[in-house]
Amino acid sequence: MKNILITGGAGFIGYGLSKNLVNKGFNVTILDNLSKKIHSNRDKYNYLKQITKFIKGDINSRKDWEKAIMDQDAIIHLAAETGTGQSMYDIYNYTNVNIASTALMLDVLTNNNNSVSKIVLASSRSVYGEGKYKCRDHGFIYPNERVMKDLEKRKYNFSCKRCGLNLIPTATDENSRITPSSIYAITKHNQEQMIRLVGKHLNIETVVLRFQNVYGPGQSLSNPYTGILSIFSTRILNGNNIDIYEDGLETRDFIYIDDVVEATTKVLSNKKSDNQIFNIGSGKATSIIAIAKELKLLYNSNVKITVTNKFRLGDIRHNFADISKANSILNFSNKTLFKDGLRKFVSWVNDQKINKDNYLDSYNELEQKGFIK
Repeated sequence: MKNILITGGAGFIGYGLSKNLVNKGFNVTILDNLSKKIHSNRDKYNYLKQITKFIKGDINSRKDWEKAIMDQDAIIHLAAETGTGQSMYDIYNYTNVNIASTALMLDVLTNNNNSVSKIVLASSRSVYGEGKYKCRDHGFIYPNERVMKDLEKRKYNFSCKRCGLNLIPTATDENSRITPSSIYAITKHNQEQMIRLVGKHLNIETVVLRFQNVYGPGQSLSNPYTGILSIFSTRILNGNNIDIYEDGLETRDFIYIDDVVEATTKVLSNKKSDNQIFNIGSGKATSIIAIAKELKLLYNSNVKITVTNKFRLGDIRHNFADISKANSILNFSNKTLFKDGLRKFVSWVNDQKINKDNYLDSYNELEQKGFIK
C-alpha cells in the first residue's frame, strides 16, 4: 500500500497526517477545497503542494473524485463539515457535504475502475450521543438525550429511572448504543454505515476511527463554531470574557493531534484493523471549567470566567472513550498528557497572529435560531 488519497488533507488533521505519511515514504494525494472557514494559512498550502499531489477540488464533484482516485491504494476520508451547534440549522449543507459526498465517493468506486483496497473514515464520538453510564444497583445504562424541561431546571446530570440514583459516567466502548443527538452526529453515523456496507460488497477493507476532541498546534483559530480550546484562546487574546454553558462541569475527552496522526497511520498497514471500528481518544474526561481556568493561567490573562447556566440544544453532558480496543489491536495509546499538549498548543497560539473574535456572532446566530436557552 503506497498511494494514499487524503480528502481534507490540508485541514487540521490532514496537514499533520500528510506530512507524516510523506516522511514514511507514502505517495500522498490531497483533495481539498481550501475552504476559507478552515484555511487561513497559505504557507501550509504552498508547502503541501511541494510534497504531495495536490488537487484543489470539491468532494461533491464526480469529476474531482474520478481524478483523485486514479492509482490510489487507500482513501483516508477526513473532509467534512464539523461542529454540532451549526449543524442544527445548516442542515442541508451538513448532509450534502458529509453524506452526499461520501455517497458520491462510493458511487465512483463502484462504477469506475480503481485499485482502492482500503477506506479509512474519520468519524466522531458524537455518534454515541450521551454515551455510557452506570447505576450502582442496575448496571450499565445508555441514557437518551436530555430534555429541555430538565435543563431549564438546571438538572444537567442523569439519574436512574428505576431507582433515582445518580448515574456515573463511564468510558464509552465501541459496542455502546448509537444515539446521535445532532445533525452532525447523524451524518457521521450515516457515513459509517454507507462505507461499511459498500466496502463489503466491493471487497474494500474499511476502518472507522471515532475521534474524540482533537486539539493541538495547527487547528483553526478563526472558526467560532467548533474547537473549544481555539474559541477560548481567541477570546482570551482579544481580552474578552469567557462564558461557559451549564454549570461548567460538563466534560470532554481531548486527544492531541500527534496521537491522532499516529493512530490513523497505524491502520494503513495493520491487517487486524480491517473492517473494525476504533475509539481514538485519551480515555480521560476533563471539565470545561477546568480548561477555561487553565488557559487563563497559561495566557497570564485577567479575563473573567462566567458560568452562565445557559445550555445549547444538541450538546451532551459527558462522553469519554474506552480505548482498550485500539490499544490491543493497534498498539495505540495516548502518549501526550493533556497538560503537556495544552502547553504546546498555547505556545503555538502565542506565535500566531491574533484573530478577530467572531464568537459573539456565532452565539447570537444560535440564540436567534432558538438553539441556546
